[in-house]
Amino acid sequence: MNTRYAVELEHICTRFGEHLVHQDISLHLGIGEIAGLVGASGSGKTTLLREMMGLEQPSQGSVTVLGEKVSKVCALDCRQQRNHIGVLFQNGALFSALSVYDNIALPLRELGIGDEALIGQLVCMKLAMVGLNAHDAMLMPAALSGGMTKRSALARALILEPELLLLDEPTSGLDPIASEDFVTLLRELHRELHFTVVMVTHDLHILRDLCTKIAVLADHRLIAFDTLSKVLRIEHPFIGHFFHNQRAQRVFNAMETSHG
Repeated sequence: MNTRYAVELEHICTRFGEHLVHQDISLHLGIGEIAGLVGASGSGKTTLLREMMGLEQPSQGSVTVLGEKVSKVCALDCRQQRNHIGVLFQNGALFSALSVYDNIALPLRELGIGDEALIGQLVCMKLAMVGLNAHDAMLMPAALSGGMTKRSALARALILEPELLLLDEPTSGLDPIASEDFVTLLRELHRELHFTVVMVTHDLHILRDLCTKIAVLADHRLIAFDTLSKVLRIEHPFIGHFFHNQRAQRVFNAMETSHG
């Protein structure tokens, strides 16, 4: 029986001129999983996300998303493929000149849907799904709190009901309460909608509470891709620095105790 993966990376090498970013990175992420992608600044985490989106091409290797090789689809197929991928960029990346409603509606309009009543119904459904209301929909991005910005951006990412959700630092800039609320929301939506998630994150609570797999980039390579409990056992300087400092030990202590 052939297993269908949501994301398959095969021997990815990425260079920008003489600068090496990725060297021989391979991973297979199963459908419905939530993968956290961690690494030091400059390790190529966001670049890897952009390669999954088809916004950048690796120098070598292949990227397969939802069963389609990203580099081999034509422009039309690429656009159709992206309709199955939702993206939440760092800091939300809402269009400042558009209201929350129009930001969320934008992917539907770009798809050519001209029925404004249908658009309104779909936008309201997604607003409710992320805990926002009709009054929030009329606000401009400048009037939003950090948490509301993330929720609005998440609603936009979900408007086409994607099979794969790509998130870049989804809780960055949020206070601890807003961050915890966002994690809870994402967990509930994942349980309801069954999408696959790949997220760049440094949030230890997300790694502990949400991710089924952790991918660790260091030394231009993928040094680990496994469950958190198994990643914690790997001996490597970056893993020691990131996962075994005092703050991380406090966060992971409850998990280790419950599994002990």
